[in-house]
Amino acid sequence: MRASHSTRKTLVTTSCATELGPLLLAHARHAIASALGCASDPPEDTEALHERGATFVTLRSNGELRGCIGSVRAQRSLGEDLRHNAVAAANNDTRFAPVSREELPALTIEVSVLSEPEFIDFASEAELCAKLQPGIDGLIIFSGCRSATFLPQVWEQLPEPEHFLAALKHKAGLDPSRPIPNAMAATYRVTKWSESPN
Repeated sequence: MRASHSTRKTLVTTSCATELGPLLLAHARHAIASALGCASDPPEDTEALHERGATFVTLRSNGELRGCIGSVRAQRSLGEDLRHNAVAAANNDTRFAPVSREELPALTIEVSVLSEPEFIDFASEAELCAKLQPGIDGLIIFSGCRSATFLPQVWEQLPEPEHFLAALKHKAGLDPSRPIPNAMAATYRVTKWSESPN
């Protein structure tokens, strides 16, 4: 169990968040439409899309999850990461069949931009749960070669830290009833935007 004292930084500043959100949503939708062969003219470009960033793209159909793929570390430009994850959410989420061209108009897209993950120190899972901020923190857990993450949005379904952690352990292929061996964890926050449901 380890700690990092790096300062958490938000990748999208408040001053540009209002105008950037609709642009990110437009680029995500255009990327999926391009992959399906039905794209119109691309959205405008902006300097912020060329800065390094990490995104998650979540797709919903009639309010139900239809795909969710993302990155937890900023390893490429925001625009490239967004486009990659948008297409992956539509085509490569193994829980669902690929999105069809006919489905696309009815899909609701949500884009989350992640802060840099910050490792946290804890001596037990009870202490880890006590340090989590429900509704605010995204969480990544690591155990050997296994890892998994939940976005802060998952707190809406799992508001209790113990249930949140147990479900995340299950997602990582770990036994929810047993302590995580050689555990490490990191938290992050998101700035998110969502299209209005159709």
